[in-house]
Amino acid sequence: MTHQATQQQNILSVKTFITIITAGFLSLLLFSFTVHKKMADDFLKQLGISKADANSKISSSLLDGYLDAYGVKNIKNIAIGNRTGITNSLLEYTKQYVSNAGFIKEYNALRDQKKPVTYYVKTPEEFQQEIIENAKKSMLDVEQKLKKADAAMKPVFEKTLESISKQLQQAEDPNNKSIAGYRKGYPVLVKNREDTYAKEIAAWETKYPAGHQQFIKQRLLRFMEETRDINFGAELYEKKGIKYFSNPDYEAKSIYWKMAFRAGKEVVEPARTFVQGWMQSMQ
Repeated sequence: MTHQATQQQNILSVKTFITIITAGFLSLLLFSFTVHKKMADDFLKQLGISKADANSKISSSLLDGYLDAYGVKNIKNIAIGNRTGITNSLLEYTKQYVSNAGFIKEYNALRDQKKPVTYYVKTPEEFQQEIIENAKKSMLDVEQKLKKADAAMKPVFEKTLESISKQLQQAEDPNNKSIAGYRKGYPVLVKNREDTYAKEIAAWETKYPAGHQQFIKQRLLRFMEETRDINFGAELYEKKGIKYFSNPDYEAKSIYWKMAFRAGKEVVEPARTFVQGWMQSMQ
């Protein structure tokens, strides 16, 4: 293998490493710089990224759920370094970052934004009044058009006006069957609304817990699930320039499992050890 090919493979491995660390937590772990200023400065310099850009990438990766590695100019320099050490540094930075007030504030804002909003069920009286008002509005509109209509169009508007007038009378009738049917079904509509909203709130509270630490823990658990039982010695074959697992069970694994496989044992195992300790500290 040529030196250039080796370097390209190393770069790809580091990109994969960054991706698995982030995507494995649903893009929770990208870049952080809050442990110690000197460490942060060195790490960001090594990545070739400014603090402002890093802050933006952290926000998008931690909260919006996608990987943003654009502009990381010096990624090739990381490739020739100690990936195990970088893994631990990256995770330590991230652990510190998700504990600071800025992240907590952003998480709470996201949680509020994602909170389900219930819809309003009109009362029978409101339902009837809306029909009446719409009919009156339509009548007024047709009356204005009738005044301006020529001889050929007047009969058309007159017929339309007559039809709307009948609709208005029916809407105002206290014995209107449609209104009566709505009144009868109103309690069911309200109950369905309440049941639906209760389910939406329960799902929201599960996905976005009140405590940001629970939010983080969910992502850590997901990472542990996605990266367990990886056979780093699994056999591959190449077809049309694309590598596939010889074992169909491995080929059917999730994209995150495959990312972890590509990242390699020297990245995944220390990451799992770190994350396991992190989760234990949350108990």
